[in-house]
Amino acid sequence: MQATDWQKSTYSAEAANCVYVAACPTGTIHLRESDEPSVALTTTRPGLRELIRSLKAHPSPHTT
Repeated sequence: MQATDWQKSTYSAEAANCVYVAACPTGTIHLRESDEPSVALTTTRPGLRELIRSLKAHPSPHTT
């Protein structure tokens, strides 16, 4: 995986619970958590857009 420019999500308020995002030149998007930085989810821009839309529509009770 050539995702070297990881950026912390603006929604990650706590240092111990961060989500990082990286975009590759191939168009793929990678997501990882600070707890397990060696494990990454790979998706596309439309896939990430749908994930964010779904999370906004159905927020977790743990985040409120």
